[in-house]
Amino acid sequence: MRSSGLEIKEIEGRYVMQVKTEYAEKVRRMAPKELRSPVLRTLSMIAYHQPIIQSELVDRRGAAAYDHVRELEERDLISTVPQGRTRLLKTTTRFAEYFNLDSADPEAIKRKIIELAREQNMGLDKWLGKQGIGVTPMYESLMALCGIQEYAVVNPYNPSDEERDRVQDLGVLVVSRGYADRVGGYFDGRVIEVTAVTFEDLVNSVNILTEYGSKNRVKESIEKIQGLKDEYIEKTFPITVKAAPQTEMVSRMVNELRLGISSDGVKIAPDYGTSGEGKEIGSGADILIPTHKNAELDVIRRICQRYDVLIEGLNRRSRIKSKET
Repeated sequence: MRSSGLEIKEIEGRYVMQVKTEYAEKVRRMAPKELRSPVLRTLSMIAYHQPIIQSELVDRRGAAAYDHVRELEERDLISTVPQGRTRLLKTTTRFAEYFNLDSADPEAIKRKIIELAREQNMGLDKWLGKQGIGVTPMYESLMALCGIQEYAVVNPYNPSDEERDRVQDLGVLVVSRGYADRVGGYFDGRVIEVTAVTFEDLVNSVNILTEYGSKNRVKESIEKIQGLKDEYIEKTFPITVKAAPQTEMVSRMVNELRLGISSDGVKIAPDYGTSGEGKEIGSGADILIPTHKNAELDVIRRICQRYDVLIEGLNRRSRIKSKET
């Protein structure tokens, strides 16, 4: 028989012509990338759990799964059957042809998925895209506070094509509060917005991520954070001057420390110069709070650093006032 890179196979009573398995990887790079990574993850989940109802799939993959199902059905990779108010999903014979499988039997497909996950040294849940968590560098230390051991540090705001593919493979993305829109255009998993301006912010952020971490670790971290908050409140007792916060961020810090506020008090502002709207911030301020590149990466140390600057500045003003009187 003539040597060829093609073969004819029988799959579920149908004959298909395809590239031989040993050559599949060599030609894969030349083939057009027909399915985006998030869609492939959704398809993998359908294939592994089939038959699966669409409502359960959406719970696992997010609302974007509706669009994924529509695309996969149009490509004849899955079939859908009405079931009550939802639909029952399963793969088709075309699915087996598309992925060069010997059988379209659901159990055979499931075994193949498990085999692929092992070959790539990935846990099955992660391979199916159910537990992949990505976090920005500014909040990596939050993972340890929550007891989350498996995560990816990503830069999702202005990603390269390679970084965008990494982010799209994740199921959950942890970003700074107010930045969800920056990733909403291409990321269709769950976006969790967190913040750590105050100790109370940090407690709330830890609580949000409890479901992905360790409850015992979360409890320990919250107790530690609450203890630090009490220590910093005690450090403010010698302060005799009042504060005049120049931004909402500083106002929250001052309120957590239970400091007095007055419009003619000590002016306190962040050190970022201008706001996102181009408004000048901090001009003429007596105390500048470190933000962005001037702040610590560790979330607890970052809060402590800001409070240390705030309390030290107010204490200094208190001593000056005491000498003047």
